[in-house]
Formats: sequence, C-alpha cells, structure tokens
Amino acid sequence: MGPGGMPPPLRPNNDHLKPPKPKGIKELPGYIKKLTGDFFGRLLYIFKLVWETRKWIFFSLLFIAVLRGILPIVSAYITAQLINNLARAYNGTVGLDSVMFWLVLQFVYLFISKILGFIDTMVTRISGELVTNHIKVKILKKAKEIDLGRFDIPEFYEKLENANREASMRPLQILNSTFNAISSSITIVSFVVLLWSIGPWIPLVLALLGIPTAIVNFVFRRKNVNYMRFRSKDRRQMEYYSGLMTNKDLAKEVRLFNLSDTFIDRFSNVFKRYFSGLKKLILKENIWNISITLITVIINCLLFLFVAFKVTEGELEIGDYTMYTGALNSISASVTAIITSTATVFEGTLFIENVIRFMKDKKTIVSSLEEPRIPQRHIGHTIEFKNVSFKYPGTDKFVLKNINLTLNPGETAVLVGLNGAGKTTLIKLLTRLYDPTEGVILLDGYDIKEYSPEEVYDLFGIIFQDFGKYAVSVKENIAFGQVDKEIDDESIEAAATQSDSLDFIKKLPASFDTPLMRYFEEKGIELSIGQWQKLSVARAFYADSDILILDEPTASLDAIAEQEIFNQFDELRKDKLTLFVSHRLSSATTASKIIVLMDGQIVEEGTHKQLMELNGHYYTLFSTQAQRYISSLQEDTNE
Repeated sequence: MGPGGMPPPLRPNNDHLKPPKPKGIKELPGYIKKLTGDFFGRLLYIFKLVWETRKWIFFSLLFIAVLRGILPIVSAYITAQLINNLARAYNGTVGLDSVMFWLVLQFVYLFISKILGFIDTMVTRISGELVTNHIKVKILKKAKEIDLGRFDIPEFYEKLENANREASMRPLQILNSTFNAISSSITIVSFVVLLWSIGPWIPLVLALLGIPTAIVNFVFRRKNVNYMRFRSKDRRQMEYYSGLMTNKDLAKEVRLFNLSDTFIDRFSNVFKRYFSGLKKLILKENIWNISITLITVIINCLLFLFVAFKVTEGELEIGDYTMYTGALNSISASVTAIITSTATVFEGTLFIENVIRFMKDKKTIVSSLEEPRIPQRHIGHTIEFKNVSFKYPGTDKFVLKNINLTLNPGETAVLVGLNGAGKTTLIKLLTRLYDPTEGVILLDGYDIKEYSPEEVYDLFGIIFQDFGKYAVSVKENIAFGQVDKEIDDESIEAAATQSDSLDFIKKLPASFDTPLMRYFEEKGIELSIGQWQKLSVARAFYADSDILILDEPTASLDAIAEQEIFNQFDELRKDKLTLFVSHRLSSATTASKIIVLMDGQIVEEGTHKQLMELNGHYYTLFSTQAQRYISSLQEDTNE
C-alpha cells in the first residue's frame, strides 16, 4: 500500500501513443508530421473560435502585432541618428536644430510605444473575457446535448475536465503568441537588412544559434502536454478531495467522523505524485536552456567585438555601434521570441485538442428517422417493453434482463423491489435518458427511438429520488417544472397547495420570492430535506405532463405528510399513466398493477390482492414491512 493507505499509483504506459522514431532521413518528414499532428488544423480552429467571438479582436491584435514588429527598427534608427547628430553637434558640423529634430522624434516614439502598450493590455483583457465566455458557453451547450450515458464513463470526465481547464486562457494565449511570432518576424527581417551591409553571415549565425533552443522548446512542450493529459485523473482526484472539505452538505459528517486529516493527506499524496513528474520536466528543460544560453551569450559577445572593431577602424560612427549592437540584441531576442511563441502555440494547440475532442463527442440519443415522430399530447399513452436488457456504458453486468412489460393508458403501476433491483434504471430507459442494450421500447405502438427525444421528454412529469435543489427563489424552483411556460402565480400557488408546501412557503420571509440556499444570497433560506421534497413534488404538479413518474417521491416525508401527498396525487394522476417507485408498500395497495423486480428481472406482476394470494416475493416484502410497522406501533403504545 502507498502513503495514506492508498494503493501505489500505476504509471500509465503511453508508448503506444508515441510515433516510432525515424530510421533514416526519408522517414523524417513522416515522423515530424506524426509528432506535430494536425497543427495547422488546430490553429485554424482557434482562429475560428476567436473570429466567432468578435471579429474586431482578430483585426485589433493583428494591427498591434504589425506595429510592434516595426517599432524596434524605428527606435534603433532614431537612437542611432540622435547619437550621431549629438557627436556632430559637439564637433560643430551640425546645428542644435538637427539634434532637437531627432530628440522630438524619440519622444514621439516613446509616447506611441507607451500608448500601444496600454491599448494592447486593454484589448487583451477585454477579448480574454469575451473569448473565455464564448468557449465556456460552447462547452455548456455541448454538455447539454451529450448523452446521459457519457456521464457514466471516466474518459468523458477527462475530456470535460481538460476542455474546461483550457477554455479560460489557452485560445487567446495561442492567438497572442501567434501574433507575437509575426511581430518578431517583422523585426528580424528589418534588422537582417540592416546587418547585411556589414556582414551577411551575421544573421545566419544568429539563426543557427536559435535551432538548439527551438528543439528543446518543442520537445519539452510535447512532453508537458502529454504529462498534463495523462495526469488528468490526478487533478480530478485533487479537486474531489478538496471539494469534500468545502462541501457544506458534507461538512457535518466530515467533522464528526474526523475525516478532515484523511482527505487532506490523500490530497497531499496525489499532489506529490502529480508534482514529482512535473518538477522533473521543468528542471530538465531549464538545464538545457541554461546551457544553450551560455553558448549564445559567448557568441553574441564576439559579434559585439566585431562591430566595435568596425567603429575603431572608422568604418562606422559611434551612433552606428548602438544601432548595430541593438540590431544584434533585437535579432537574438526576436529569434528567441519566435521560438518561444511558436513553441507556446504548438503546446497550446495540443492542449486545445482537449476542447476539440470534447466538442466532437457524438450524441447517440437521437431519432432513428430523418423526420422524427411527434407524440400526440394530452391523450392516454401505452408503453411496452419487449425483451429489454440493459447494462451501463463501460460495464459488462446487465442491470436489467429480458424485461417484458406493458403499461396502459390511465393505469397506475408501482415498481417494487430491493435496492439495486433496477427500478430507477427502468425509469431512465422509459424516459429515454438511455437506450436499451437489447430489445425495444414501444410508445403508442412505435419504437421510442423513432420519436424526437425532446418531444418525448415533454410527455413526462418526473420526481426523482435524487431531486434537484436549486439556489433560486421558491417560485423559480416550482416553475422549473415547465420552463417553456410563462410563470403564472396562480398556477404556482395551486402547485404549492397540491404538494402540501403552501403553509411553510407562506411563513418564509418573502413567501414565493424567498431565495433558497446561501450560495449567493446572505438572506437565503436553508430548507429541510422534507420541505425540499415537497417543492420537487410541486414541480410535478406545475408541469403539463401526460405521463407521471414518481421515483420515491415521499422518501423524506413523515407518514402523515406522505398520505396527504398521495391524496393529492390521486387528483394529479387522474386519466394519466402513472408509474410509482416506493419502498413504502402501503402506497401500492390501491395501484392497478404492481411490478416486482429482483436482480434486474420481473419476477411477479399483478394487483395487491393477486400478489398477496400468490404468497411470493411481494407477500414477503409487504408482510415484513407491515409486521415491523405493527411492532413499532405496539412499542409506542406500551410506552
């Protein structure tokens, strides 16, 4: 076992993801292509994202990049002419007006440079917020479309975590680095033309010096991307353990069971594992960079001596020394900037592939017809399961096996079974949140896959056992039962009355307008679990549904409140197909059909009377629960 009682980490073997090394020169182009992947395709995708956000961002950054590329050569030329004219004025060959002319130009240049810096910062900050928001919205919209089954696969969370992590800064960083490379290229071309006159070989030497730096940058950028990608699980674990420590719903249990140190230790152990590999990469890259920099500085000093020799020989003026050495420094810095920017772009495009991979995730819960069927509304519906079996994505175990079941219009059916029998899974198939692994589900005689999924969802009024608790007002919590319907205060109050929640709502500080939970509002109210459940029931009453599904709708209510809710349900489910899931079997006695599930299979089906006479599984479950209730009642009476 590893530290903190955790199993020792398994190092992922990613060798199969690395392209085989070239055996000769002929294989080199193919190796480079495999190594870089679709670099330009990814870069184009980033440009497209920025273009979609605001077109002016692209043109503004391009304009600033061009100016930044030109300004260094302008600065070097103005500085050289100013020094030369100062020397000439000192010797009496020119007047003070010549010096003043170049001095004014230098002040103008400094002013423009400063203003350009402010504009660049302003554009970057504004565009950064806009681009981040645009990509976040795209990810949210994609998450809305993705099949529910994808949420059961760890790989999906890796895609989602990586995509969200890159959305905040990566696209604009890539765009800025691209334009920085353009700026540096313009600067290099300008200074190469200048240096050509004193030594055509000088730019070549500076270019050769950049090759080792480029190789180191690109190699370690890819290693960094691969490390970050394959350590996504570590980051999710750290986020999970830190989330446990800051989750208000878990705070009591964590404190009472003294789990804080355990989670902190686990967080620290995962971080150590994650950081150790990252630290090695950073150290290796910088050792290489320091060694290359030392060689580069020595060669630059030799080039400076060459220019100084030209000045002492009278071939150049003193101001020219400043200009040419400035050109050497600028070319060297620009080559480094191009390499760094290009490496950053390359690394960024590899990271942005996380977003691309996430956005390419295909939706499978769609209509099987080009022109989807639209179910009729406000009529009785028939649902039929034919030889339906199901296992969750990425697993081999069937949760449901060979289900054959017919639910008729106006029928009230109750699903009964122990935990893990498959009751909630059956509901997920019925509502087409998942598709069967085997078999078919018919809605009004047609395969449910032939209908538009969105239209199918509108048929159902659902209360899940893990119902939603939303940090909005009471009114909005109820209105979420049908968001496409304009909020009607009378309907909201009627739904609250039917769900037996009106009394406690009226006692809240702002009644239906009271904000719930304290995530955003200091005056937010924390409800009890029973009150939250009544609001979830109110949502079902507010919805205009044809089929009512209640998955443990009263699990958090006391017996009296439960009976009141069921009395109201009798009105709500009138003429509607209704499907209950309940552990309290007293609610099943009046159902027109009881379906008993065991280990994913239907083992009994019938009315309460029929199943009690059968003396099978239902009889055992009902009798056991009834006996426990009677014993508890007798104990209370004796006390």
